[in-house]
Amino acid sequence: EQRGQGRPGTARLQGDDLPQDARELLGAVDVFVQTASRDRPQVGHFNDSEVVLDFLASAEHPRLAALGTSCPDHFLRTKVRPLVLDLPPTAPLDEAVARLKELHAEYREEYAAYYRRHAEPDSPAMRGADPAIVLIPGIGMFSFGKDKQTARVAGEFYVNAINVMRGAEAVSSYAPIEESEKFRIEYWALEEAKLQRMPKPKALATRVALVTGAGSGIGKAIAHRLVAEGACVVVADLNTENAEAVAEELGGPDKAVAVTVDVTSEEQIAEAFRAAALAFGGVDLVVNNAGISISKPLLETSAKDWDLQHDIMARGSFLVSREAARVMIAQELGGDIVYIASKNAVFAGPNNIAYSATKADQAHQVRLLAAELGEHGIRVNGINPDGVVRGSGIFAGGWGAKRAAVYGVEEEKLGEFYAQRTILKREVLPEHVANAVFALTGGDLTHTTGLHIPVDAGVAAAFLR
Repeated sequence: EQRGQGRPGTARLQGDDLPQDARELLGAVDVFVQTASRDRPQVGHFNDSEVVLDFLASAEHPRLAALGTSCPDHFLRTKVRPLVLDLPPTAPLDEAVARLKELHAEYREEYAAYYRRHAEPDSPAMRGADPAIVLIPGIGMFSFGKDKQTARVAGEFYVNAINVMRGAEAVSSYAPIEESEKFRIEYWALEEAKLQRMPKPKALATRVALVTGAGSGIGKAIAHRLVAEGACVVVADLNTENAEAVAEELGGPDKAVAVTVDVTSEEQIAEAFRAAALAFGGVDLVVNNAGISISKPLLETSAKDWDLQHDIMARGSFLVSREAARVMIAQELGGDIVYIASKNAVFAGPNNIAYSATKADQAHQVRLLAAELGEHGIRVNGINPDGVVRGSGIFAGGWGAKRAAVYGVEEEKLGEFYAQRTILKREVLPEHVANAVFALTGGDLTHTTGLHIPVDAGVAAAFLR
């Protein structure tokens, strides 16, 4: 500590001291952090701790970072070397993105040459050439891995490497382990045997999903199913407390994060996607589920009722999908957008003008966006549930009582009533809708877009034609 004082460095930028351009760079990380997912998908983790920013403020950090690490575990976790953006944080966003892509191409060549020197072309050592560590001076460190935990741990290992470099430079000079030794450590027999025994990744491993209205009901069930299948989930809900509770249920920061989102707010939607990028490295699966329901006859439906219903579901879905498309197109990795529409999108029921009309709007958004976004590898599909009473936030908020009154049944028996009017005579639960979301996004329907899947236990009047 004594010898290391007064190291040459540059003025550090962080937090509220960042100029506007730097905040834009940090806020738009979803545009370029997927630089680390070109050869294989990865999940990201962000670290702007004092030790990281201090290292990146040092005039010597480019030289030290290029040398690589000195410890076998550090090397195994962080690969050959980090990718370091050699532009200031005030650089224009487009320039920073372009430079990161150039650096990634150089890294790939260097990585491939490293393995050519030590392994046969068909060796299992010839794995993906994406970086595990991306360093951006004045901003922080992004680390990557097959899941959030692996990405976080890779970052922790590089922090340890930073401490080794700092200590070595303080008393002498830092030197990494030899290149041949790095390869021997990385691909020794036991390490290869361990890789052979690793279980097959889950269907949604490395996928990052943002689910609106995920604090309760159908959205909550969808979030649970996606995490169970390997995805990381951003739990977006107007009710902050509910969102945080669900994120905790799902396993906390390594699995899920909570964001407060009013889907009528463009600013809050954009902020939710920025939070997703900082938490997991981007978003490639979005579920439009947030909604309310106003059940009234035509003559009792006010213009305010109509506007509120459409603002939240029709306009809200449009705004979320627009931001999702912006992110996914920039990432160049494709993705999925799923709308939770309704049987009412095609079925004309009584006393339901505002709700059913907005569901029809959502249903056609699916078709329109499927046609427009397909060239970017983005698939857009919908699900048409019916009568999801149990666990539903909408039904608990008064919708159930109103629909029960329309049909002349007790509210507690509404689910049973809905079941008996179906072909299969089965009640639809939130989990059944979640199953359909997984069916659309789990990998078996890669050539399907513009589809609506009924999850209604069979309502002949709602059959799609």
